[in-house]
Amino acid sequence: NIMIKVSVLYPNSENLVFDKEYYLDKHVPLVSELLGEALKNVQVDFGLTNGSSDESAIYVVITHLTFDSIESFQNIFPIHAEELLSDIPRFTNSRPQLQISEIII
Repeated sequence: NIMIKVSVLYPNSENLVFDKEYYLDKHVPLVSELLGEALKNVQVDFGLTNGSSDESAIYVVITHLTFDSIESFQNIFPIHAEELLSDIPRFTNSRPQLQISEIII
């Protein structure tokens, strides 16, 4: 049973704005609601450092969304993409990157 993870990576920057409260209280619940049963799990990681204690994390937030298959993601995401993407400026000026991975372990 191959599962996939869609990782949404928000790059850090000097002039970064990121409203963690809005993200956790509004955006993540919106994602869960719109993607419905296709979405199996959500994990939100807030970056601390890049491994050196005096340097900021490369990504301020990485959110992992788990699905049963690429098809289940591709069948649901386009339906809600506009609404989800238009919400991003409400909590950050970061331009998120997307990566789809196969979960091996």
